[in-house]
Amino acid sequence: MTDPAASAFSPPDPFDAHALLQCYAHGVFPMGEDRNDPRVYLVEPEQRGVLPLDAFHIPARLRRTIRNEPFVVRVDTAFDAVLDACAASGPGREATWINAPIMGLYRDLYMRGQAHSIECWRDEVLVGGLYGVTLGGAFFGESMFSRATDASKVALVHLVARLRLGGWRLLDAQFRAPHLDQFGLLEIPQRAYLTQLASALESIPDQAVLARPLSGAEAVTYALQPTTQAS
Repeated sequence: MTDPAASAFSPPDPFDAHALLQCYAHGVFPMGEDRNDPRVYLVEPEQRGVLPLDAFHIPARLRRTIRNEPFVVRVDTAFDAVLDACAASGPGREATWINAPIMGLYRDLYMRGQAHSIECWRDEVLVGGLYGVTLGGAFFGESMFSRATDASKVALVHLVARLRLGGWRLLDAQFRAPHLDQFGLLEIPQRAYLTQLASALESIPDQAVLARPLSGAEAVTYALQPTTQAS
């Protein structure tokens, strides 16, 4: 289920969307043993994966791909479909941690406007994307999927561009994942993460920016240039 260097414990009862947001505010997040196991655990890693918004990196080849706009990028038009795709097994990912109770919690957060999906479409077919949770100036990236080359990476760059434009302060990736190293992922102790989290939670980003249409060229530019539009 988790990195061995992580603590796992049971969530409070009842465990609803409000309780889940409180967990995020205290630096822990939910996971399941696998998709078919209904149990939910709260996880607190010793080392936290963070994508620094002020030092985000985009490999040169990926920059060209994004500028060429191989996908139509949309926000929050197919949250359930993105969630289902992230929970599904596939090549190289036979088991996933997103079980039915967790899916229900994220759907509740989406209805509250605190979970969002970034989607890549080709010929009106959903081919990649990601979803995550926003709280204050922190965005907690939960999962991503790809059914076309670079689709999840394009979604990530579009997310970062919007987070910078809107004034978010923290992009939490939870654990270090090798495929995120190319974007400048940092692995920091949980104590340092909690300090960053506390600061981010005090800021008020412009939520409307998440839905702002961006061209591929704009996404690359804004993802690489910090902005200070929100306080």
